[in-house]
Formats: sequence, C-alpha cells, structure tokens
Amino acid sequence: MRSLLVVSLLTLSAVVLAACDDKRSNPSAVAPAPVASAPATPNARPFDPGQLAVFAPLPASIERPDNLLTPEKVALGQMLWFDKRLSRGQDVSCNSCHDVTRSGADGVDAAAVSTGTKKRKTTRNAPTVFNAAGNFAQGWDSRASLVEELVVAHAAEPSTMGSDASHLVEVVSSIPGYVASFKKSFPDAKGVVTPETLSMALGAYARKLLTPSRWDKFLGGDEAALSTEEKAGLGAFMDASCTTCHAGKYVGGAQNQKLGVARAWPNMTDTGRFEITKQEVDRGVFKVPTLRNVTKTGPYLHDGSISSLEVLTQMMARYQVGKELTEGQARSIVTFLGALAGDAPKDLVQKPDLPPSGPKTPKPD
Repeated sequence: MRSLLVVSLLTLSAVVLAACDDKRSNPSAVAPAPVASAPATPNARPFDPGQLAVFAPLPASIERPDNLLTPEKVALGQMLWFDKRLSRGQDVSCNSCHDVTRSGADGVDAAAVSTGTKKRKTTRNAPTVFNAAGNFAQGWDSRASLVEELVVAHAAEPSTMGSDASHLVEVVSSIPGYVASFKKSFPDAKGVVTPETLSMALGAYARKLLTPSRWDKFLGGDEAALSTEEKAGLGAFMDASCTTCHAGKYVGGAQNQKLGVARAWPNMTDTGRFEITKQEVDRGVFKVPTLRNVTKTGPYLHDGSISSLEVLTQMMARYQVGKELTEGQARSIVTFLGALAGDAPKDLVQKPDLPPSGPKTPKPD
C-alpha cells in the first residue's frame, strides 16, 4: 500500500513539473484570456439617404452670370494671383497667403497669422481659397458676398498687400502683356484696366479652384469610397451635432456663428463681425469655415491659435454644442474629415509665366 502511494505522488509531481515547464516555455499558455476593450473608434453604420440629406456633392462649377469663366479670363486671373508686383513692396502676391500648392492657405504651420508686404503681420489666419467662391460670404467676418468683391479691397489693406485700387490699376496698366490679356478677356472694355475688371479676372480664377474628393463619390452612392473607419467617423461627426454648422456642399461656409455658444470661448479678443457691423449681436461672430481640405490647412481658427485638429474638434464640441468628446471620438471624426480632402486642377496650381514689366511700371516702395 505504501509503495502504491509513493508511486502516485511521484506521478502527480511529474505532471505538475511538466505543466510548469510548459508554462515557462510557452507564456501564452498561461496568459489569462484578454479582456475586451472598448473600440478606439465608434463602429461604422450604414447611412440612409435621409441622414445624408444635410450634405450635397461639390458642384462641377461655381458660375456667376456676369463674370463668365472664359479660358482667357481664368488664365489672366492666374497670372495676377501669382504676381508680387501687385503689392506695394513687390514682395508678396495673393498666393503668398493663399498658396494654391498648399491647399489654398498659407501652409506655414508655425505661423498663427499670415505675413503680408514688408513682413507685416496680418491680424488673422488666412483661410483656404479652395472652394471659397461657393461660400455664402467671404472673409472671416463675412465682409463681402462674392470673391470678386473681396480681392481688390483685401489687397488694399496695409498688412496684406498695401495696394489700393488706383495703385493696382497703375501697375497692371503699365505692363504691356497684361494690357493685351485684358483686351482678350474683356473685349467690351477694350483693354482698359479697372478695379472691376481686375476683380473679375481674379474672381474667375478663384471660381475654378474646386477640390472634388472621395466624399463626393460617397454622396453619389459609392459606398466603397469611404473606409470603415471614415464611415465610423462620419457617424461620430453626426452624433456630436457637428452638422448644426458644418453641412451642405462645402461642409460649412453657409452661415455666420458666434464662437462660444454653449460656453464662452476662452481668451477671445477678436471681435469678429462686430468690426464690420458695429452691432453688439455680431461680437465674436465669424463665418463658419468649410471643412473641405481642413486636414491640410492648419493652424486653425481665425487667429491660428490651435495647431491640433483633434484638440479643436474637442473644443468645438465643448464650447459650441455643450458635448464632451473622448480623444478616441475626436480622432475618429478627424479620420472622417480626411475624406473631405481633394485636389484642385493641376494646371491651375502652377505658377504661370508672368509678363515682363514695362518702362513705366512702378518700383517697390
């Protein structure tokens, strides 16, 4: 009996030792079953046409009946857009702050606000010019209705180009190549350069800077145009009530809104549209920007004070609609926003050959 007990104990010991050896050589054999963690992003879900009705695909063109987009006019506007001679110091062009090779913004992540002629700092961060012609108004403070109304007035500001309308006309009229181009673009004006024809040419060019993206294909019925993660982000975007302001063809750009609706926006110093209207109701009100190409146009806000799009997304939820987003939810929304990025026509984002100055072309101030 004693011999049988000894054998049994030896056998049991061998089994235990073998199990321990197996655990040491194969750690996964002893690891507890993993605990399911919450998904980093919300789950994707199907969207019916009713849910997506708040959006619309980008139009094929943004026309204006009294400013027909002829090839000659667009080409003229493109030359003017890149020409630094239009600024007083002849050191910056429209493209310096609205760089069409950098998604239509200034493309300087370290700069909160843009730099104008003679290295003067502007007061606001340059918004993208891409798709801007389709917005309901122009400028952070909606000071103009049409792009044609803004370009010459904006160039006159001391901190941007410092060129008033008369100086712009003087410069352009002194360049023979431009005079010839104005004759082709505006035959009724017989080549006479005016603030109006300057605005029309620059406006025609801006109206061609459209950036269709995968988002438009998705809205057109192509479910595969967006990834599972992007669809999940779209769901998070809608759940966070972002569509209250960011909807339509441009996912924004269709209204003015006070910055800080649910809570007062921190460190607000810019009076926004109040600067234009002097109406107290407009204090701190800005045009809601388009979110097309937003992942490529940082830093963000009118003052360029936010460099992280994830941080801005959380702040917008908190201060505009009174919701708190987790970091995962914010990342998911930003993933969706990446699907809104598109490219402008390649031939329109290249610097063209500019006509040489004439003998009477003004020198830099």
